[in-house]
Amino acid sequence: MANKKAVKNAKIDIGISEVNRQKIANGLSALLADSYTLYLMTHNFHWNVKGPMFNTLHLMFMTQYTEQWAALDQIAERIRALDFPAPGTCKQFTRLASIKEIEGVPKATDMIRYLVAAQEATARTARKLFPIVEKANDQPTADLLTQRLDVHEKTAWMLRSLLED
Repeated sequence: MANKKAVKNAKIDIGISEVNRQKIANGLSALLADSYTLYLMTHNFHWNVKGPMFNTLHLMFMTQYTEQWAALDQIAERIRALDFPAPGTCKQFTRLASIKEIEGVPKATDMIRYLVAAQEATARTARKLFPIVEKANDQPTADLLTQRLDVHEKTAWMLRSLLED
Protein backbone atom coordinates (compact mmCIF):
# COMPACT_ATOMS: atom_id res chain seq x y z
CA MET A 1 0.00 0.00 0.00
CA ALA A 2 2.83 2.42 0.82
CA ASN A 3 4.42 1.92 -2.61
CA LYS A 4 1.17 2.78 -4.41
CA LYS A 5 0.83 5.95 -2.34
CA ALA A 6 4.46 6.94 -3.05
CA VAL A 7 3.95 6.49 -6.78
CA LYS A 8 0.65 8.36 -6.75
CA ASN A 9 2.16 11.31 -4.88
CA ALA A 10 5.55 11.25 -6.59
CA LYS A 11 6.91 14.73 -7.25
CA ILE A 12 9.73 15.59 -9.58
CA ASP A 13 13.08 15.80 -7.81
CA ILE A 14 15.84 16.22 -10.39
CA GLY A 15 17.97 18.70 -8.46
CA ILE A 16 16.46 21.83 -10.02
CA SER A 17 14.05 23.91 -7.96
CA GLU A 18 10.49 24.34 -9.15
CA VAL A 19 11.07 28.07 -9.58
CA ASN A 20 14.06 27.46 -11.86
CA ARG A 21 12.30 24.66 -13.73
CA GLN A 22 9.42 27.09 -14.40
CA LYS A 23 11.79 29.81 -15.64
CA ILE A 24 13.55 27.31 -17.92
CA ALA A 25 10.24 25.90 -19.18
CA ASN A 26 9.04 29.45 -19.94
CA GLY A 27 12.20 30.16 -21.91
CA LEU A 28 11.95 26.86 -23.74
CA SER A 29 8.30 27.64 -24.54
CA ALA A 30 9.42 30.87 -26.23
CA LEU A 31 12.07 28.89 -28.11
CA LEU A 32 9.46 26.34 -29.15
CA ALA A 33 7.18 29.13 -30.40
CA ASP A 34 9.99 30.74 -32.42
CA SER A 35 11.04 27.35 -33.73
CA TYR A 36 7.51 26.47 -34.81
CA THR A 37 7.02 29.83 -36.49
CA LEU A 38 10.35 29.39 -38.28
CA TYR A 39 9.33 25.87 -39.32
CA LEU A 40 6.06 27.15 -40.81
CA MET A 41 7.79 30.02 -42.59
CA THR A 42 10.41 27.72 -44.09
CA HIS A 43 7.84 25.15 -45.20
CA ASN A 44 5.64 27.88 -46.70
CA PHE A 45 8.60 29.28 -48.64
CA HIS A 46 9.51 25.76 -49.81
CA TRP A 47 6.03 25.40 -51.31
CA ASN A 48 5.90 28.87 -52.85
CA VAL A 49 9.41 29.75 -54.00
CA LYS A 50 9.87 30.47 -57.71
CA GLY A 51 12.41 32.03 -60.03
CA PRO A 52 15.95 31.23 -61.17
CA MET A 53 16.98 29.88 -57.74
CA PHE A 54 13.92 27.62 -57.48
CA ASN A 55 15.64 24.23 -57.37
CA THR A 56 18.40 25.34 -55.00
CA LEU A 57 16.00 27.05 -52.58
CA HIS A 58 13.27 24.42 -52.82
CA LEU A 59 15.73 21.71 -51.77
CA MET A 60 17.51 23.89 -49.19
CA PHE A 61 14.23 24.90 -47.55
CA MET A 62 13.12 21.24 -47.43
CA THR A 63 16.33 20.27 -45.63
CA GLN A 64 15.85 23.15 -43.20
CA TYR A 65 12.19 22.55 -42.38
CA THR A 66 12.82 18.81 -41.94
CA GLU A 67 15.57 19.52 -39.39
CA GLN A 68 13.38 22.12 -37.71
CA TRP A 69 10.47 19.66 -37.42
CA ALA A 70 12.63 17.19 -35.50
CA ALA A 71 13.87 19.96 -33.20
CA LEU A 72 10.32 20.87 -32.18
CA ASP A 73 9.92 17.50 -30.51
CA GLN A 74 13.21 17.81 -28.65
CA ILE A 75 12.30 21.22 -27.25
CA ALA A 76 8.76 20.19 -26.26
CA GLU A 77 9.97 16.98 -24.64
CA ARG A 78 12.53 18.90 -22.58
CA ILE A 79 9.72 21.14 -21.30
CA ARG A 80 7.78 18.01 -20.35
CA ALA A 81 10.84 16.48 -18.66
CA LEU A 82 10.91 19.59 -16.46
CA ASP A 83 7.29 18.74 -15.55
CA PHE A 84 5.52 21.59 -17.31
CA PRO A 85 3.07 21.50 -20.22
CA ALA A 86 4.48 22.40 -23.63
CA PRO A 87 2.57 25.01 -25.61
CA GLY A 88 0.94 23.50 -28.66
CA THR A 89 -1.60 25.85 -30.18
CA CYS A 90 -1.28 28.56 -32.80
CA LYS A 91 -2.66 31.05 -30.27
CA GLN A 92 0.05 30.16 -27.75
CA PHE A 93 2.79 30.24 -30.38
CA THR A 94 1.65 33.63 -31.69
CA ARG A 95 1.70 35.05 -28.17
CA LEU A 96 5.12 33.59 -27.30
CA ALA A 97 7.03 33.99 -30.57
CA SER A 98 9.37 36.87 -31.32
CA ILE A 99 9.05 36.09 -35.04
CA LYS A 100 6.08 37.53 -36.93
CA GLU A 101 4.37 35.63 -39.72
CA ILE A 102 4.94 36.83 -43.28
CA GLU A 103 1.85 37.70 -45.32
CA GLY A 104 1.65 36.81 -48.99
CA VAL A 105 4.38 35.29 -51.13
CA PRO A 106 7.61 37.30 -51.15
CA LYS A 107 10.20 37.15 -53.92
CA ALA A 108 12.87 34.45 -53.48
CA THR A 109 15.56 36.85 -52.24
CA ASP A 110 13.12 38.35 -49.75
CA MET A 111 12.30 34.83 -48.54
CA ILE A 112 16.00 34.36 -47.84
CA ARG A 113 16.15 37.66 -45.94
CA TYR A 114 13.11 36.75 -43.86
CA LEU A 115 14.61 33.36 -43.05
CA VAL A 116 17.97 34.86 -42.05
CA ALA A 117 16.15 37.20 -39.66
CA ALA A 118 14.02 34.36 -38.27
CA GLN A 119 17.02 32.05 -37.80
CA GLU A 120 18.86 34.82 -35.96
CA ALA A 121 15.80 35.65 -33.83
CA THR A 122 15.50 32.00 -32.83
CA ALA A 123 19.20 31.94 -31.92
CA ARG A 124 18.73 35.04 -29.74
CA THR A 125 15.78 33.41 -27.98
CA ALA A 126 17.88 30.32 -27.23
CA ARG A 127 20.87 32.39 -26.09
CA LYS A 128 18.76 34.45 -23.64
CA LEU A 129 17.98 31.28 -21.68
CA PHE A 130 21.59 30.35 -20.88
CA PRO A 131 22.01 32.43 -17.67
CA ILE A 132 19.13 30.71 -15.85
CA VAL A 133 20.11 27.29 -17.24
CA GLU A 134 23.69 27.74 -16.04
CA LYS A 135 22.53 29.02 -12.63
CA ALA A 136 20.24 25.98 -12.27
CA ASN A 137 23.02 23.59 -13.32
CA ASP A 138 20.72 22.19 -16.05
CA GLN A 139 23.12 20.46 -18.44
CA PRO A 140 20.50 18.74 -20.62
CA THR A 141 18.86 22.07 -21.46
CA ALA A 142 22.27 23.71 -21.96
CA ASP A 143 23.17 20.92 -24.38
CA LEU A 144 19.89 21.35 -26.27
CA LEU A 145 20.41 25.11 -26.49
CA THR A 146 23.97 24.67 -27.75
CA GLN A 147 22.79 22.28 -30.46
CA ARG A 148 20.01 24.66 -31.52
CA LEU A 149 22.35 27.66 -31.59
CA ASP A 150 24.78 25.76 -33.79
CA VAL A 151 22.02 24.92 -36.28
CA HIS A 152 20.45 28.40 -36.36
CA GLU A 153 23.74 30.29 -36.66
CA LYS A 154 25.05 27.96 -39.38
CA THR A 155 21.77 28.09 -41.31
CA ALA A 156 21.66 31.90 -41.10
CA TRP A 157 25.23 32.04 -42.45
CA MET A 158 24.38 29.71 -45.35
CA LEU A 159 21.28 31.71 -46.22
CA ARG A 160 23.15 35.03 -45.97
CA SER A 161 25.79 33.70 -48.36
CA LEU A 162 23.10 33.42 -51.05
CA LEU A 163 22.51 37.18 -50.83
CA GLU A 164 26.12 38.14 -51.59
CA ASP A 165 27.17 39.14 -55.10
